Amino acid sequence: MLPEPTRRRTILKLALPIIAGMLSQSLLNLIDAALVGRLGEVALAGVGIGGYAMFLVTAILFGLSSGVQAQTARRHGEEAWSQRATPLNAGLLIALAVAGPLTLLCLWQAPRLLTLINQEPDVTGVAVEYFRWRVISLVPVAMIFCFRGYWNGIQQTAIYLRIILFMHLVNVVASIGLIFGYAGLPAMGPAGAGAGTSLSLFVGVVIWLLISARHATASGFLSRWPRRPTYASTLRLATPHSFQQLWFAAGYAVLFWILGQLDTASVAVGHVLVNLSLFLILPGVGLGMAAMSLVGQAMGRDAHHDAHRWGWDVVRVAWACLALLALPMLLMPELVLGLFLHDAALIDMGRLPLRLTAVMIVLDAAALVLAQALLGAGANRTVMTLTLSMQWLLFLPLAWLVGVALEQGLAGIWWVQLGYRALNSLCFAMFWQRRRWQRLAV
Repeated sequence: MLPEPTRRRTILKLALPIIAGMLSQSLLNLIDAALVGRLGEVALAGVGIGGYAMFLVTAILFGLSSGVQAQTARRHGEEAWSQRATPLNAGLLIALAVAGPLTLLCLWQAPRLLTLINQEPDVTGVAVEYFRWRVISLVPVAMIFCFRGYWNGIQQTAIYLRIILFMHLVNVVASIGLIFGYAGLPAMGPAGAGAGTSLSLFVGVVIWLLISARHATASGFLSRWPRRPTYASTLRLATPHSFQQLWFAAGYAVLFWILGQLDTASVAVGHVLVNLSLFLILPGVGLGMAAMSLVGQAMGRDAHHDAHRWGWDVVRVAWACLALLALPMLLMPELVLGLFLHDAALIDMGRLPLRLTAVMIVLDAAALVLAQALLGAGANRTVMTLTLSMQWLLFLPLAWLVGVALEQGLAGIWWVQLGYRALNSLCFAMFWQRRRWQRLAV
């Protein structure tokens, strides 16, 4: 049963811009792949490896967004208007202090890092060049995480959507020009895609700075030095989430290693299934980020019952949205797989796992939303511990046991994943119902 119309409108008003921004980012990645794909499979593979390396490095900083958002939402709920941007100031300084040295380290050690992921010299050469162009924008990436957390925390999510769409436009135009050498620009090949993306991120962070300087100065933006407790709170909230994202991403690398123990066909089909699931859960993640703000603001008002209710209201909306998105995969798996696979044997192999993916996306709604809601309440260590223990101590060992040792193949691994997702959501629901998170300070 969906929540009442007023609360449903509040949820969707917050979540829809975030969801649209996330979906546009995924679409842009597909466009980049299509552009580089014209240069050949080595170029495409190199950009893919370099992009994955950038994803791993970025994960180290990802927690800054939730750390800033949780504190901003709490100050907003407390009506401490002049202090709302203090966590943003702390986040920006931490971003500069961490991302700056990390950028230099990655530029220096890029060949060694990329060789760990791929040992093909031609592919690694492309990946290193692309990665180096991408990693120079690590400081802007970290700062954008902070700005996004602040504006989401005060329920101004539409600003995020407008800025990210403009950044995408800059990215597409710059990447086309730099890849192929149009409009007098140098023809950089695959590296041009990395340079275009970095340029768009520098443009984006300048826009965020200008908008925040104009509209957030009264909230203390760049006019109030954060005190030591604010730095400590930001790091305390951000570190577990960053650690979780880093190891969550590494878990997918292990999953593909497990699929590689089966056969090449399983890797190909698994790649499609994983990317479809990651794409389709984005609405759940966006709704979860809305829940983070709503729960944080309710906690700031000391409205504990309302905070608990917001969590379940957002879960119900997520169930409805994800069930609608999952229907084509459940009812027409051959048609969906045919968009990506052109071999009848591969489509047949993926039919059952895709249907299981449709079910697990819906089952995953509670975990997606309540994990973000718990971050808004400050329960970051709980989220990290539960997420990583379920993935690394339960799912991955069982996936290897069932899929490889017991020779149940791709379908067996996906049955294990279905059970893991259901249990994961059940555990998050139990933590939410116990309400211990309501005693946490942010």
